[in-house]
Amino acid sequence: MPTPRNPLSRRAFGGAAVGAAAVGALGAGAGTAQAAERPFRAARGRHSRRPNILFILGDDLGWADLSSYGSPHIRTPNLDRLARQGVRFTHAYSGSATCSPTRFSLYTGRFPGRTKGGLAEPIADKSVGLEPTHPTLASRLRDAGYATALIGKWHCGYLPDYSPTRSGWDEFFGNFGGALEYYSKLGLGGEYDLYEGDAQYKDLRYYTRILTERASEYVARDHEKPWLLNLNFTTPHWPWIADGDEETSAEIVRRIKAGDRSALWHQDGGSIEKYKEMVEDLDRSVGEVLRALKRSGQEEDTLVFFASDNGGERFSYNWPLAGNKGSLQEGGIRVPSVLRWPARIDGGQVSDLPVYTPDWTATLLELGGARPHPAYPLDGTSLAGHLLRGEEVPERDLFWRVRGERALRRGDWKYYRGKSGRDQLFHLSEDAREQADRAPYEQERLAALRAAWERTDAGLLPYGP
Repeated sequence: MPTPRNPLSRRAFGGAAVGAAAVGALGAGAGTAQAAERPFRAARGRHSRRPNILFILGDDLGWADLSSYGSPHIRTPNLDRLARQGVRFTHAYSGSATCSPTRFSLYTGRFPGRTKGGLAEPIADKSVGLEPTHPTLASRLRDAGYATALIGKWHCGYLPDYSPTRSGWDEFFGNFGGALEYYSKLGLGGEYDLYEGDAQYKDLRYYTRILTERASEYVARDHEKPWLLNLNFTTPHWPWIADGDEETSAEIVRRIKAGDRSALWHQDGGSIEKYKEMVEDLDRSVGEVLRALKRSGQEEDTLVFFASDNGGERFSYNWPLAGNKGSLQEGGIRVPSVLRWPARIDGGQVSDLPVYTPDWTATLLELGGARPHPAYPLDGTSLAGHLLRGEEVPERDLFWRVRGERALRRGDWKYYRGKSGRDQLFHLSEDAREQADRAPYEQERLAALRAAWERTDAGLLPYGP
């Protein structure tokens, strides 16, 4: 599927419109960045060594929570700069609508429903996880000569059976669960959840500061071989605690210790302003890691990718998309995504190519000189030829499944069945908000997309009771 040359092609219009909205709210700086973007075109003929890979995930960050994606009130200069130096994707999707299934799709390159652990939406206990025998992005790159590390949120299973160090990462520093209180490091069940390797590590400072410090140290090392660093922030996931909010932290800790298992959800707290503070802190933290990378002299040969693990929640800004985290509407799965690799890819570009999490797994394996395991075929499509040589990406289906919902995108068309049980059909380039149901007028197309979804679903594990 060739990327349109016209920067205001119908599919690109949604991203351009969001950018235009941001100009009015943010002034000349944001407007200049948007105006300078041009449709993606590969810089052919360049050569380089295999890249280092810095893959950064925000947690529950919404589609338009970055100023470069249209936020009228959140300022994200470091991530906006990253976008200006690389490619900003306007039709990029997560592998699922919640935390751990998307991480399964990234680490395995396959649909979450191909593994038992991926059926949990998300993982909430010790009964399932990413089986250590399953090949991963990290294990395949490690076998190809990479050093591998994961810093931050794992959320693919708990000790003693599951851990990043059992699934291909040489080093792990972070939390196992889906959420933790930012100072005490207490998880949903009141357990302490900060580890180095498989051993608890005591540090009661604000979590985002700790992860930023650790990641900056890792990229600054004198590495003897190329490296993969998965940097998984918990920001801006609940609880709504910014750096310095020690009184709020103490109250949540009191509730956790009193047995309130809903304390971390923090449903009686937070605000748009607090969320803004957390996202802007995430931006500063990413900026700090990128500055450490630059000082190390490795910036040119390091591929940096930034995205969210799923759509935003509660205080996110998702306009013009409908839905949020947990839903297969666009707001639950379309996420901000930026790629920068100075040695091979020009900056100031925008792409409206539909892509999603499993594609990045396939892409990074190819760029790193690693092959997928033949017994575990990937569900994603490598974009390496497109990014480096301008090869067309064949039109293919993007597939999603969560309990009670289904979705499939083919070209500009999206088939969706929500919890109402009604099949719907949307033409996304004209209706990114999914309000104009075309199903009554496109019965043949609807039937074809539904059949395609059901064929893929038939090859996945069924949900349990």
